[in-house]
Amino acid sequence: MRHSAGEHHFVHRIGWLRAAVLGANDGIVSTASLIVGVAAAEPEPQTIVIAGLAGLAAGAMSMAAGEYVSVSSQADTERADLETERRALAAAPEAERQELAEIYVSRGLEPALAATVAERLMAHDAIGAHARDELGLTETASARPIQAALTSAATFSLGAAAPVMVAVLVPVDSTIPAVAAASLTALATLGGLSARAGGANPLRAAGRVTFWGALAMLVTAGVGAAFGATP
Repeated sequence: MRHSAGEHHFVHRIGWLRAAVLGANDGIVSTASLIVGVAAAEPEPQTIVIAGLAGLAAGAMSMAAGEYVSVSSQADTERADLETERRALAAAPEAERQELAEIYVSRGLEPALAATVAERLMAHDAIGAHARDELGLTETASARPIQAALTSAATFSLGAAAPVMVAVLVPVDSTIPAVAAASLTALATLGGLSARAGGANPLRAAGRVTFWGALAMLVTAGVGAAFGATP
């Protein structure tokens, strides 16, 4: 699609950007929270690292499966709606043309012009016109299950790797503050970068993800401290 000079849109990134941000954010928050919660229970250093690695593996597979199933359901619904529209076009093309014209009238066109536009668009690509203007389905926003699954799994793994690496490298008594600090920094960076990629406000996005990440780690640390081993 061509745009006027000086225009730069971000809508074409919606499909992969949503899955990427969700995966990376969940990878950082869930794995860091798991590590902080386990560390608050005062276990052995090896246990903390194993918990983090297990959380990384399980989370990546869960994200891939969840994204694939949910986006596949969306794709199934889109295909069903398109098939319904194809049958309607074959059975009553004139009624479908009138329906499309009425949509254009509701958007501000004069009835005569709307009828002409509907006729021309249906002659060019009837199902495409109805998918876009009646159902709101476009190529940009169409469901892509495999893309969503792979993107979420990969970015979850990358996000989860950060707190795991910190847990491996720091002394056990520094695990909680080090993992929390590194994870909150990563979340703020992720929020800012994803906002820039989507054309949104970086500071607002960074503050949002940092707040929820801090809250998640605080809750799991409390759980670990409450139910962990006592001296």
